[in-house]
Amino acid sequence: MSDDTKKRQKGRGSNWRDYIPLITIVALTVLASGAKQVSYGTDGSVMSWMRDFMGLFLVVFSMFKFFNLEGFADGFQMYDLLAKPFRPYAYVYPFLELGLGLGYLAQWQPTVIAGATVVLMVFGAMGVVSALRKGLDIECACLGSVLSVPLSTVALVEDLGMAAMAVAMLIAGKY
Repeated sequence: MSDDTKKRQKGRGSNWRDYIPLITIVALTVLASGAKQVSYGTDGSVMSWMRDFMGLFLVVFSMFKFFNLEGFADGFQMYDLLAKPFRPYAYVYPFLELGLGLGYLAQWQPTVIAGATVVLMVFGAMGVVSALRKGLDIECACLGSVLSVPLSTVALVEDLGMAAMAVAMLIAGKY
């Protein structure tokens, strides 16, 4: 094991304060999604709000990755199943995330965007599960290398939560 992938220190990531940057970003995304719903007079449905939330969330999270693409790639490669053996994927991932976010916001090809989200997020969750099972003490690359948040079940909930919302949209057929 390299220095970057040492075993998790006891208690690291168990305090909610470790996640203040992530909590702040998610809370602001929730508020911005609600403001967009009010501003544009949408139908007020949960599906419409989820579409806006997912779009804003993905755009904002991709932005953090773009601040230091090289640093993101280094961190992402530590636990992502495709980025580990194929580093170029770590450089492409933020563009995929941005494309999905913009797709949600533009309401472009909703079935394609939701389906791609499910695939990307479930695949990402598999890498997080693998790293967590090994007890690795690494940073979550979800916020790029700009903000430090430990890789934990929070990343897993993030990936699976986004996948679940995309599945709900596919099932409901309303975007």
